[in-house]
Amino acid sequence: MNLSGFVVAAAALSLSASVFAAGAHEGMHGQGANFGEPGKASEASRTITVEMHDNYYEPESIAVSPGETVRFLVENKGNLVHEFNIGTAAMHEAHQEEMAMMMEHGVIEGGKINHHMMEMDMGDGHSMKHDDPNSVLLEPGQSKEIVWTFSNKSNIEFACNVPGHYQAGMYGDVNFD
Repeated sequence: MNLSGFVVAAAALSLSASVFAAGAHEGMHGQGANFGEPGKASEASRTITVEMHDNYYEPESIAVSPGETVRFLVENKGNLVHEFNIGTAAMHEAHQEEMAMMMEHGVIEGGKINHHMMEMDMGDGHSMKHDDPNSVLLEPGQSKEIVWTFSNKSNIEFACNVPGHYQAGMYGDVNFD
């Protein structure tokens, strides 16, 4: 990438990170749209296995109770890189911009993640790391877990924000009992 391309990319990532920090993380930890926080595995009331296939999840929706801690075992059964991300529609929209940058810069290539590129310094302390506690990004065949404590009843969903996947229908509802 030439210097001007890097400057444009850094500015875009900085803007995207600012939007994400102001919107997504505010929704996760701020007032009003707060829907939960990372939980402790020892406090999980149950484990839900979520399979990610190429552009759909199994199950397509989950039911939780306010205050419940759930351990999600997320498995990528598809041929492409997929994400499992718990959040609001606005959070997913902001995160899709960040994921598009990861694709544009070759961090994600179809069924592969170039992990060494995730450390790339994009300026102002921003990198392309994908390490939010409400999200996992997996290559085909990989599995990881998320432990999440749901707090308030709110309109949240789980989604894959890899470019085009959400638009192809790769999202599901989180329903509160």
